[in-house]
Amino acid sequence: MASKSIKPLVITKDNGSKFTIDYGVLRRAHLTLRALNHPIRKQMLEIMESKKKVNVTEIYGKLKLEQSVASQHLAILRRAGVAKASREGKFIWYTADKKRLEEINNLIQDLAQDE
Repeated sequence: MASKSIKPLVITKDNGSKFTIDYGVLRRAHLTLRALNHPIRKQMLEIMESKKKVNVTEIYGKLKLEQSVASQHLAILRRAGVAKASREGKFIWYTADKKRLEEINNLIQDLAQDE
């Protein structure tokens, strides 16, 4: 069964110009922020930052997690675009995507500002 598409919200400004809130984009943004706002994933990003690159074995060992749990959290970080994975031989190395994290941080700062 196909998911029902939600109609975008069109807003008309006082000057007559319009902008659209796309709920699909809003949902993806929500999932990205949610990925960052999880204690285990925060710790994973801190490990990536301190070690520059890390594999899943180091992460689950340091955080005392099951390997499958660590892998699931890493997949969420990758889908959110805040962690990158690269293969070297039989190892997959993870790094924090600092450019993406900076973009997200700037957006959060902008959203949190009082008018």
